[in-house]
Amino acid sequence: MARNRIRRIERLEQNLVRIIQQPGADKGHPWPVRLLLRTLRGISFVFAGVVMARRLCYRTGIFRRFPLGCQVISVGNITAGGTGKTPVVEIFARELQKSGRRVAILSRGYRKRELPWYRRLFEGKTPPRIVSDSKALLLDSEMGGDEPYMLAKNLPGVAVLVDKNRVKSGRYAVKRFNCDTLILDDGFQYWKLQHMLEVVLVDKTNPFGNGHILPRGVLREPVRSLKRADVIFITKSNGESAELRQQIRGLNRTAEIIECCHQPRYLQNVYTDEHLPLEWLKGKTLSSLAGIAVPQSFENSLRALGAKVIHCVKYADHHRYSKEEIVDVMNRAADYKTDALLTTEKDAVRFPRLESTPIPVYYLRVDIELLSGTGSFHDAVERICFKKARS
Repeated sequence: MARNRIRRIERLEQNLVRIIQQPGADKGHPWPVRLLLRTLRGISFVFAGVVMARRLCYRTGIFRRFPLGCQVISVGNITAGGTGKTPVVEIFARELQKSGRRVAILSRGYRKRELPWYRRLFEGKTPPRIVSDSKALLLDSEMGGDEPYMLAKNLPGVAVLVDKNRVKSGRYAVKRFNCDTLILDDGFQYWKLQHMLEVVLVDKTNPFGNGHILPRGVLREPVRSLKRADVIFITKSNGESAELRQQIRGLNRTAEIIECCHQPRYLQNVYTDEHLPLEWLKGKTLSSLAGIAVPQSFENSLRALGAKVIHCVKYADHHRYSKEEIVDVMNRAADYKTDALLTTEKDAVRFPRLESTPIPVYYLRVDIELLSGTGSFHDAVERICFKKARS
């Protein structure tokens, strides 16, 4: 019963996200939906007022901002979900580590398993959750969160800590692991911790949604807030972003603009160490499963690689899969006589362990490829490492 209730709530969430995410998707609906959207628009004004008031309190010193005596780089966005932030965090951490920095990633751990309420009363006095101490993985995705677990798995030598209070987790990383560089995952709206560099991501395929603030749209704050950014990544780009660049320049004249795409690299079997080249996908008939903010982008990427995707299963972002759900999806994929079930790396970390599967199950390994602004990216890394003064 509880699982069915969660699924109904997630379906409602998915339908609402579809309506508010894309420009024009909120047109032509029946009056109950229009009434809901008007209500959400009213709430958006309240939300925007709270965001602006909170920002003003930090700017004027009413709320204190904490320095930690080390380099703090914030990687975030002004929209909710789907910009491809985790690979950008990964490439920054990897390059900083290569340059000799002792790096820790600080994350909130969105939708990780929460402690019982009576333990949360004392959570402020307990240490942060350590997903990786830079030497070994210590928590799974359920306890640490999907993205922190992925980052820890892909970045040996980098500490990954999870806590809502990232001042606390930052202090812990500096003191316990002797870190000198902290990457604040999803930190553009986290003003409590002072940042040295603001990196903001803008999704080329849907830069600012329908232009409305949450919950009427997907903006976390007004678009003009981009003026705070030092470096702007245009993600999911095809290299043809002149119009978006011009729009960004109208909001921020000084930020370095870097364009990148999420480049598929290989297929990894979810349950074994088997790797397959991308060429294997050509001509294959596939089923897909995705519980991410924008599942269509994943399905389209498989088709662009030459696969025929005939069966698509979508769940809400960060959905926690049960064994029964995964087995059911695999059996349906087998019934369709598909060659394999494909999923995302973010979904794969949430898969339950199985002894055997009716068809092969792979995730698509994706990382960042810089299309333009490579020099700007390396300049930013050098400034963080004190190798180059900012002009």
